[in-house]
Amino acid sequence: MTHVDTPSLILLGLAGLGLLSGNSTVTIAMVVLLLMRVTNLQVIFPWIEKYGLTIGIIILTIGVMAPIASGKYTLETLAGSFLNWKSLLAIAIGIFVSYLGGRGVNLMSQSPTIVAGLLVGTVIGVALFKGVPVGPLIAAGILSLLLGKS
Repeated sequence: MTHVDTPSLILLGLAGLGLLSGNSTVTIAMVVLLLMRVTNLQVIFPWIEKYGLTIGIIILTIGVMAPIASGKYTLETLAGSFLNWKSLLAIAIGIFVSYLGGRGVNLMSQSPTIVAGLLVGTVIGVALFKGVPVGPLIAAGILSLLLGKS
């Protein structure tokens, strides 16, 4: 009887879902993880599990802050955002979403069994609904509010 590599099959299926939905983010991520599995680079999976989220958030933050660093947004532009109601609403929502993300990180570290559901939901959202994979943090934050956990 042959051994079936279930994690690789799952990654392959998710890569296929990424291809079918035209979402290169999911496809590339799954193919990279699959290649790591088959090339014995899977020894760094514990490191990725421990630091990957932090590194991803750092890269995302760099991408979001790049317009400030490049000079596209000046101090006047940023100060002006406090004078427009849409910008004030954006600030409030940014604060709330950051709060949810913080709650989400906390819930994910306290309740690892919830992580699988959040990951599946996020991959489906990214692959089928053109979402972005920041979903697990926000989803966990919303879930923590619904569950009454901090």
